[in-house]
Amino acid sequence: MNALIKIIGCCIITLFPVLCDAQNTTNANIILTDTALLSGNSTSKVCIKELTVSGTKKTRIYIVYREIQFKAGDSLLITDLRKELEQARFQVYNTTLFNEVKFELVALDANNINISVQVTERWYLYPVPQFNLVDRNFNEWYKTYNASFDRVNYGLKFVHYNLSGRRDQLRVYFINGYSRNISFSYTAPYSNRALTEGFTVGGGYVQKRELPYKTSYMDSLLFYPSDSATKARADFVYKNWYVNAGYIIRRGLFKKHVLSASYTWLKIADSVIDKSYNPNYFKDPVTSRGIIDLVYVQQYSNVNNVSYPLTGHTGFFSLHKRGLGFTGGINMFMLEAGYNRYFHLGKNWYYSIQTNGKIKLPFDQAYINQRGLGYGDNYLRGLEYNVIDGVATALVKSTFKKKIISFNVPFPFFPKLLTKIPFTFFAKAYTDLGYVYTKKVYATNLNNRLLYSGGFGIDVLTLYDINLRFEYSFNQLNKNGLFLHNQAGF
Repeated sequence: MNALIKIIGCCIITLFPVLCDAQNTTNANIILTDTALLSGNSTSKVCIKELTVSGTKKTRIYIVYREIQFKAGDSLLITDLRKELEQARFQVYNTTLFNEVKFELVALDANNINISVQVTERWYLYPVPQFNLVDRNFNEWYKTYNASFDRVNYGLKFVHYNLSGRRDQLRVYFINGYSRNISFSYTAPYSNRALTEGFTVGGGYVQKRELPYKTSYMDSLLFYPSDSATKARADFVYKNWYVNAGYIIRRGLFKKHVLSASYTWLKIADSVIDKSYNPNYFKDPVTSRGIIDLVYVQQYSNVNNVSYPLTGHTGFFSLHKRGLGFTGGINMFMLEAGYNRYFHLGKNWYYSIQTNGKIKLPFDQAYINQRGLGYGDNYLRGLEYNVIDGVATALVKSTFKKKIISFNVPFPFFPKLLTKIPFTFFAKAYTDLGYVYTKKVYATNLNNRLLYSGGFGIDVLTLYDINLRFEYSFNQLNKNGLFLHNQAGF
């Protein structure tokens, strides 16, 4: 009951902003040299005589022009100038190629203007040493496994985020330790002359010393092998290799379509499908499978910052077909959709609501197809220790936040690369609602019932849109605790 009262309190706080009027933000990165120009009447237009871009070293200039919705020779309503410039700046910044993007407008006369775009490029090449946790999140590693360094992976990640200057990305991983991973991926979003089509390819080989073979009644993953002594000397019990390819279509600014196909060969230890573990792992009495996945995704994104949105909205719709049949084995058809809305309420107050839902057919699925909530970004804040499996899920996350302080720390060590490190702090309150359906034969403590949680926290946004989140959450199990999350914007 105490947890419910606290969560209701968080709900009241987070739902209050819906009653408020949203306001437009002002942007210090939009420079108008003649503000009198904005005093024109609503039907007056100005012509863009010249549109220039400066500051690009690696990036091709036409990649910047690709993201701007107007060009030299276009005419814009005077009353729409600031809005148009802000939208263009958001689009260029959301390529994640630049640390700073500034638009400057110069009035030549009452009817003509010049617009200059000034960008500061990010560092694109990262041969980064890797030290990653095996577990789903920091809290699980720290609490469940006592922060054991035996449960880490180490190695090298090589990433280039702008390989040819066309926003193409190359990733290569060499990982050893508790798991092994040798993989690569290459994504070229603009491979044709019109910059409307692209592709992605990838492949790799993965080995693991343990695998989750089942979910317990208390909604935590059970691993094979089950005791730590066996794990320490265990051979790899999970092996797979995979290849994938995709075709990308983005003809406008906000919508993107992705068609992809992949083939995975997966082998697990013989004991995993025994009756004492999980004979439903593949839903067939086999220990190796070849898996074909076909996926179509349609995405929409129109926000001020793709890595940490404060205004705008995003959405997606996906169809996923696994296997070549319709029933039995690992065959699955999944429909998933999501929509997120972000509001600026004025005076540095913000509100967001994020929704997600999916359904898998048929309802009688193999264990490897039953991931519900608790994986990736689909979790309730306050239930990070839990995984709730099922074939149909719904999730709503509501957050009310205020920007409390923003400042820059001088960084004089590499002046050509970086002169300052920005920090922005947000205080927030939040509530989450969720539901996971599964057939009764697979039911656990948290599926087939309404899930709810809430809490308070601090977000820290810094260089390259790295986001650190410190959250103190409550849940319906009358449990509470501090949870740490991080997300890189590159």
